[in-house]
Amino acid sequence: QVQLVESGGGLVQAGGSLRLSCVASSRSFSRYPLGWFRQAPGKEREFVAAITWNGENTYYKDSLKGRFTVSRDTGRDSAKNTMYLQMNSLKPEDTAVYYCAAKIYSPPGNYYHANQYDYWGQGTQVTVSS
Repeated sequence: QVQLVESGGGLVQAGGSLRLSCVASSRSFSRYPLGWFRQAPGKEREFVAAITWNGENTYYKDSLKGRFTVSRDTGRDSAKNTMYLQMNSLKPEDTAVYYCAAKIYSPPGNYYHANQYDYWGQGTQVTVSS
């Protein structure tokens, strides 16, 4: 069973940056696509970004392209079992709890829907002040 732990959240001023990390408990993590989602108070959980098992393909919520970058340890570094989300030019509307998730049992593709992911972290709070 894969356990995921996010870190790196915090309070930042608008225009600032944060880098989130997601560490998996198992080396099998390196074989699966991973995703980032976020949930703001009173809103549904929404897709942020996803990355394939080898890091070669990435997917983003359209409105976040150019500000957010997803990456993961691959190849020789894959034993670190870590995925990252670099967030730049943060805005107050980016305030949310950010979750990482592993897509293990669902068919390939369709990275954009939360119901395609099987394991979730506990989330890390990101707050952007204006």
